[in-house]
Amino acid sequence: MLKIIMHGCNGKMGQAICKIVEKDETCEIVAGVDVFANNSSFPVFTDIKECNIEADVIIDFSTASAVDRLIDYCLDKKMPVVLCTTGLSEDTIKKIEEASKVIPVFKSANMSLGINLIASLLKKASAILDENGFDIEIIEKHHNQKIDAPSGTALLLADAINDSMDNKFEYVYDRSKTREKRSKKEIGISAIRGGNIVGEHSVIYAGKDEIIEFTHFAHSKEVFAIGAVKASKFLYNKPAGKYDMQDIMDSL
Repeated sequence: MLKIIMHGCNGKMGQAICKIVEKDETCEIVAGVDVFANNSSFPVFTDIKECNIEADVIIDFSTASAVDRLIDYCLDKKMPVVLCTTGLSEDTIKKIEEASKVIPVFKSANMSLGINLIASLLKKASAILDENGFDIEIIEKHHNQKIDAPSGTALLLADAINDSMDNKFEYVYDRSKTREKRSKKEIGISAIRGGNIVGEHSVIYAGKDEIIEFTHFAHSKEVFAIGAVKASKFLYNKPAGKYDMQDIMDSL
């Protein structure tokens, strides 16, 4: 049975993952880490470095400020880690890259299979539509408690397009400071925050007299929790390296 440490166990996503694992006979949460301790069926530590429970993998759904200490812990324990936290600094991203040379690291801005399927489709669509003069815009919507913008998923989708197009596009987040026509070499990214929207992402290709739109709606956090648990199983016994949802997509 796969033994999991849940980093950020008392957050909304952490709780969703714990509920998924409770129903899964192939894995279990053996410990949790969270600044807010509560009554759980497993021990919960307020400091990752105090966690002395043996496990096979860590799933992280915490805050960006906690990831550096988590990486240090995983390196010390030689433990695989599934990183789901977004809004990471450039320094932390570099640290993760270095860590992946020593331990297996699974990192994805979105754990939904649906979003990652769309990311794959966008690569082909962009090659055809950009050549025919279509402009590309991304709109993302989330609940009013989300602290980073644009979302990691919006950037994941933008990067999927840009990587397939020789990184020719510049990301534009705010047009209020300039008065000029839209450049053909830009992807506009807009963020909306309100209510309890779980997550909605739209990629719009706007051409002459026609619009093509790819949209993904997440109606509950369970879709991300399922993906995170799937990723932890995928990562088990993998060699050191950096993995993401596309690796899971390829394995399917």
